[in-house]
Amino acid sequence: MTSVSNIRSDLKNAGAIWEDEAVIQDGNLISSRTPDDLEFFNSAVTAYLEEVIL
Repeated sequence: MTSVSNIRSDLKNAGAIWEDEAVIQDGNLISSRTPDDLEFFNSAVTAYLEEVIL
């Protein structure tokens, strides 16, 4: 998963595998870091929904 960097330690301590990427997809969970990554996040969500629906 990915997120804003200031909660990286919290996520890792909770058992997450944290990566510094614009978008991470793990099954049906799609996460991104910041609003700057919104274009990449929207593309990933759109691709996933097209895959599931079609």
